[in-house]
Amino acid sequence: MSDSDRGDETGSDTEHGLTTGAVARRLGVSPTTLRSWDQRYGIGPASRAEGRHRRWAPGDVAVLEEMCRLTASGLPPAEAARSALAARSGLAARAALPARSAPRAPLPRAPAARRPGSGSGLPLGDVRLECRGLARAAVRLDGPTLDVLLREVVADHGLVTAWEKVMVPTLHAVGRKWESSGDRYVEVEHLLSWHVSTALRQVAPAGPVAVTSLPPVLLACVPAEQHTLPLEALAAGLAERGLPARMFGGAVPAEALDAAVRRTGPVAVVLWSQARSTAHHALAQHVAARSFGVRGARTHPLVMLAGPGWAGRSVQPGMLRPGGLREALDTLTRLYGEPHPTVG
Repeated sequence: MSDSDRGDETGSDTEHGLTTGAVARRLGVSPTTLRSWDQRYGIGPASRAEGRHRRWAPGDVAVLEEMCRLTASGLPPAEAARSALAARSGLAARAALPARSAPRAPLPRAPAARRPGSGSGLPLGDVRLECRGLARAAVRLDGPTLDVLLREVVADHGLVTAWEKVMVPTLHAVGRKWESSGDRYVEVEHLLSWHVSTALRQVAPAGPVAVTSLPPVLLACVPAEQHTLPLEALAAGLAERGLPARMFGGAVPAEALDAAVRRTGPVAVVLWSQARSTAHHALAQHVAARSFGVRGARTHPLVMLAGPGWAGRSVQPGMLRPGGLREALDTLTRLYGEPHPTVG
């Protein structure tokens, strides 16, 4: 570290602007990265205290935020730097225009990078480039960028691919980092999970939402299970296909689930279990044995055992264990085109 930057470690604000250390903590990048961007791409402060010390004004920080956003979207640093500096120049030029002048068109969306490095410190492995952008934004605790990237990946690739190839690998990478770093990155996992959940709830149905008399699909975690994101992905997929669903979330008591089944007469009940310790086989059998309807035409719900917690046990009659989100959605979709099993 140079003498000119030793004061950055305090991260204190001064009347001349923010230190490099303070800016690095705000953006979730290292001070070395900021100094490298300054030296390589000219993404640096407009002025320096005492001639050498870096002090970042609000305009300088705005350029860095744009640089982080673009690299998170997968753009190589050199291209991101040119775009960030061009954006600052464009804003300055527009500010100098007379009020009657028409504003310029917004900058185009950054294209996908060819092979950027991860830059996030997370063990992503060989996954889609979008994972790297999500990981960078999550480590920076950059919620707005997470929202943008998640919306884009769902729009570009569809819900199932976005979930299986981008969201899940990134969540797993954050989880592995947490487990291997002495409880660091917990805040990263919580923030990423929240924004993934938000993106899933924003998935719109393919057509107008219509009131239907069709029996719904019930989605619930078994009583000791709190992991709800996979069920939220399934609920989003059902909504996208215009199929009715009722989402009950995490750790649903057995009595409450039984009451919901009796009251709604569902076509299927999806029970999620993340670990074998939470799988509740007796509850699954009880739900599968439930029947409802008029005498002589009573029906049973299909019980879908979702999640790794159900592995290692044989599937009983009236139950099904899907291999993933796509298989679960396709199976449930077919149920609405087939007659329900009846009992006398």
